[in-house]
Order: sequence, then C-alpha cells, then structure tokens
Amino acid sequence: MSKKTYFFLILILGSLTALGPFSIDMYLPGFPAIANDLHTTPAKVSLSLSGFFIGISLGQLLYGPLLDRFGRKKPLYIGLIVYILASAGCAFTTSIDGLIFMRVIQAIGSCAAAVASVAMVRDLFPVKDNAKVFSLLLLVVGASPMIAPTIGGYVTSALGWQAIFFILMGMGIAILLAVFFWLPASYKPDESISLKPKPILRNFWQVLREPQFYTYAFTSAIAFSGLFAYVSGSPVLFMDVFHTDEKVYGWLFAFLSVGFIGSSQINTILLRTYKSEQIVNVALISQVVIALAFLCVVLMGWLTLSITIGLLFIFLCCIGFTNPNAAALSLAPFVKNAGSASALMGALQMGMGSLISVLISLFEVPSALPMVLGMAGSSTIALLVLVTGRRTITTQVEVQQNSDPALLH
Repeated sequence: MSKKTYFFLILILGSLTALGPFSIDMYLPGFPAIANDLHTTPAKVSLSLSGFFIGISLGQLLYGPLLDRFGRKKPLYIGLIVYILASAGCAFTTSIDGLIFMRVIQAIGSCAAAVASVAMVRDLFPVKDNAKVFSLLLLVVGASPMIAPTIGGYVTSALGWQAIFFILMGMGIAILLAVFFWLPASYKPDESISLKPKPILRNFWQVLREPQFYTYAFTSAIAFSGLFAYVSGSPVLFMDVFHTDEKVYGWLFAFLSVGFIGSSQINTILLRTYKSEQIVNVALISQVVIALAFLCVVLMGWLTLSITIGLLFIFLCCIGFTNPNAAALSLAPFVKNAGSASALMGALQMGMGSLISVLISLFEVPSALPMVLGMAGSSTIALLVLVTGRRTITTQVEVQQNSDPALLH
C-alpha cells in the first residue's frame, strides 16, 4: 500500500469516525439557546444528547449484520442518507420532544459510519497494525472536539443553534460523496449470513463468548463512559457553575480535547516498545487515581476552574491511551465476524455512555458532583472488569494448551 493510498484511507475512515463526535460536540454550546427557544431547561436539552447515544447504541447492532451480509458500502450509503435527512429535521423542529426524537434518528444514521470505519480497519490493515491505525483515526476524530464546540459557539451566537444542524447536514453530504467516489470496497458480501433475528443473536453471542472480546470490550466501554460523563456534564459545569459563555466554553472544550488527542498519538510511539496490554494496565490505573482525586476535591469544596481543567485534562489523556488499545485487543480474534464484533463493541460503548448521560441529566441542580461521580465510578468498575476478565483469558489459554499437545511445542 502506497503512502498516498494509506493517507487517503485514514482520512476517509477518520471522517466517517468523526461524524458522530461532531454531531455530539458541535451543538453543546447551544444548550442555553435551545432551552430558551424550545421553552425548556438545559437539563431537558441534555436528554437530546442521551437520545443520540441511545440511537448509536441500538443502530450499531443493526448495522453490524448488514455490513457483514451486504458488504461495507451499501449499508453505509443508507446510513448517511438517514443522517442527512435527520439533521435537517433537527434544524426545523419546534419542540424539545421533536429534537430528542430526531437526534435518535440522526444517531442511527451516523452509527453506520462508525461501525463501517472500525470494521474496515480490520479489513484493510494487518492485525498487528490495528492499534496504530486506531490511534491515527483518533487524530482525525480528535479534530472534532477541538473544532466542533468552538465553531458551535460562534455559529450559535451569530446564526442561531439551527445553523449547526445545517452544517452537520452538509458534512454528511460531503462524506457520502467521498465514500462513493474514493473509498474502496473492502469486504465481499457474505450471503451465508442470515438477517433473521435468531441467527443474528447467535452470531452476537458467539462474539460475546470470546474471553478476549468481552474482557477488553467491556473494559473499554465502561472506562470510555467516563468521557460521556464529561461531555454530558461539562455544559452545566462550565456555563452554569463557572458562568462561562458559549464561546469560552467552546475554547475550553477544545483545549481539553488536546489531552485525549495527544495521548492517542503518543500511544503510537509507545507501541513500538510496549504491548497494548501493558499500556491499558497503566492508563486505566492512572485514570482511576485521577478520577478519585477529582472526587475528593469536589467533596472537600476545593474545586476551582483551574483545578477542574487540570484534572479533566489528565483524565482525558488516560482515556486516549486506554481506548485504542482496548479496541484493538477486542477485535484481534475476529476475521469473518469483524463487522458484528465492531458493532457489538460500539453498542457496548454507546450503551454505557447513554446510561451515564441519562443519569447525569436527572440532576437539575448545577453541580460538578454528578459528572465526577460518573467518572470515578466508571473508571473503578472498568479496572475491576479488566482484572477479573484477564484471569478468564489466562484460564482459557491454559485449558487449550493442556488439551492440545501441539500447542506445547
């Protein structure tokens, strides 16, 4: 594969992966304006964010089998068209319930891009390069939290929050054209894969039974939900607790994203020396320590804007190390079922994210505590899952070696 081809593949796959994060981040500075126009509260507006997470979680389970059955591109076309139409629907809605509904539909469209991009990494690149490619994709994805909320703040101030969804619609159209003209077909459709509910559930169950998958997929999903806690809680934290305006919030969100992006790129360097398992260990332990320290600061009443920014920055750095390595380790055992495995992994991530997002949105009183509790709880549980799951993987390897003498030589 030439460097030019490699670059364009990363760029297109990164754009597909970034569509969802852009849809999440870009409208965050518009929460107060949306609440005012639709005669509701910022907490109720945050339910539209939870709805987006739920839509992605459900949609990924739908697209996984479709991507394996019909190839990657046809389901991707359908998903992008749904996304484009739903983005227009969000712009024209006149009620908060309508916005929540259209965000769910928008998410179902966007998750086709997310599932396809992850599966195509497994299609187009060797397994040994997957963690590196995921880190490079995070660099492209990383532009979304740096650029999206900043643009969103200025667009909301100048043109109103509806303009944000017109911009997202334009992005969907541009990505659809790029996929049609420049993205190669990476997987031959497998007609043996049934789309009936029972075989689909059996296929997902086969993926879920793999110890390496469920250990790292659940670890990644639960640890990554700490990011959703931050995304859901940050508008209230910065704009209601610290009283920043939309533009300042956008810049703060962009700055904090540097930690997530930077660590994901440092990860590609560390992979030259260390294994993914080692990096996940250190990063997740560090994530737990930082989250618990953050919780102590909040409970003691020592929280300031500068301390908040510093702790969030380090926390997001840890996730930037954990996520690409855990994702690569989750998908490594699969070839034929890579689409279903990536869909299930994504559904777990978004399912955990939507759960924590809904829980945080239930708190009407402006406070940092719900967000920080979500970060600390998710990180601690993820570490427990990793420690417990690794024992299962080790046990399975020992059983295989004892039952197959050939593996001993």
